[in-house]
Amino acid sequence: MNIGTHLLARSIRSWQCLSLAGALAAVPALALSTVQLKNGSSLRGDILAEKADRVVVDLGFTVVTVPRDEIEKVTAEASGADVPAAGGEGDDNLYRVVANPAVLPMKENVARVAEAVVQVRTPTGLGSGFFIHGSGYIITNEHVVAGAYDLTVTQFRRGTTELEKVQFTKVRIVALDSRLDLALLKIEDTGSTVFPTVPLDSGGGIVDGQTVFAIGSPLGLDRTVSQGIISSRNRPLDGQLYIQTTTQINPGNSGGPLFNLRGEVVGVNNMKAMQVGVEGLNFAIPAEALKSFLRNRDAFAFDPRNPNAGFHYLSPPRPTAAAAEAAVRPRPSP
Repeated sequence: MNIGTHLLARSIRSWQCLSLAGALAAVPALALSTVQLKNGSSLRGDILAEKADRVVVDLGFTVVTVPRDEIEKVTAEASGADVPAAGGEGDDNLYRVVANPAVLPMKENVARVAEAVVQVRTPTGLGSGFFIHGSGYIITNEHVVAGAYDLTVTQFRRGTTELEKVQFTKVRIVALDSRLDLALLKIEDTGSTVFPTVPLDSGGGIVDGQTVFAIGSPLGLDRTVSQGIISSRNRPLDGQLYIQTTTQINPGNSGGPLFNLRGEVVGVNNMKAMQVGVEGLNFAIPAEALKSFLRNRDAFAFDPRNPNAGFHYLSPPRPTAAAAEAAVRPRPSP
């Protein structure tokens, strides 16, 4: 029995314990897709759900749950676009998009994306970030990591009975763009770990009034979820376009993802208006700017030997008046 037949038989047995009609009614169907398995077999049906460790496929007469590590690729037949499996190395852009992802309620949305959101800590502060590639590539804000060599990334994994905090201390800065306020990090001590990732906006666009939500670590309170709407999808500030949102963005949220209800990253949270009496003015870097940064990351490659590469150096101490006077005072001849 090949892996495709085995997976099908196992899923049929488990699915007999559920109400097929009720389950299908609760989950919206997606575009017809082909799931190519690593052993050469394939499954063809509607993608009902994509999780960090599995893909759920409706074959018409039954529903199959396929482990991610058995998937070579997923092809959406409606658009002809390939969607790489999480952790795949084939995409030179490092990010992925999903064809017609399901719109889910907030609770289910948080469940499907939360494990890909991380906390990024430096010796002087902290921020948030998110995995875009299963081998350990993370997006955050440039201002979160600028001036720091010693970085720690904390991932929050769901165990069978409790939440597990996993820390990684070998974190490399790959690229920085201070103008866009974006940074690309890479965890070096991953071992054989394949990290859960979140897709970027597939290009469907965002509209004013659209519901969005953020996950991050405001003031160090990790795994905080906040919800709001898009106030303006293209707010110009200092020569750059930002997404203005009512979703609460506080210190510690910087670098974290702004999601739509499809579970796609539509922006990278990076600032808020903090004047007295001002509320609900929060901003995120659009996903299109992030995609451009990733496609052109070689132009922003970080070099610690370059003093203009994003690290901040303190000015040398100024001499005191007495020291300055002594420095210019004529010395007696020997």
